[in-house]
Amino acid sequence: MQTLKSQQGMTAIGWMIVLGLIAFFVLLALRLVPGYLEFSTVSTSLESLKNEPGITNKTPPEIRSMVSKRFDINDVKSISGKDVKIENRNGRLRVWVDYEVRVHVAGNVDAVSKFNKEVEMVKN
Repeated sequence: MQTLKSQQGMTAIGWMIVLGLIAFFVLLALRLVPGYLEFSTVSTSLESLKNEPGITNKTPPEIRSMVSKRFDINDVKSISGKDVKIENRNGRLRVWVDYEVRVHVAGNVDAVSKFNKEVEMVKN
C-alpha cells in the first residue's frame, strides 16, 4: 500500500510541455479555421450557380462576373473571379476552382491548405 508521501504527480516541466502542445494546436487551429470557413463560402457560391436561370447559355466572362460579385459580397479574399475556370462543352457547363491558402504559423513555418471545388450543370 502506498502512502501519500510516495505518490507523485506531473512535474512542472511536464506541465509546461503539455501546456506548450495545447497552445501550439490552438494556434494552428486559429490560423487554419478561417481558410476552411472561406472555402465553405466559395463552395456555397459555386453551388448557387445551379439555381441561376439560363446559366448554361451565359458566356464565361458573364459567369466569371457573377462569381466575382458573389465573392465580393461574401468577403472572399483568397481568390477572385479570375481564378475560376469555366468549360462549356456538349451542353455541360463545368465551373471549378483549385487554389491553396498559405498562412504564417510562427517563425519561418507556414501552413498550406489546398482546396478544390467543382460544379457541373447540364443544359435543359
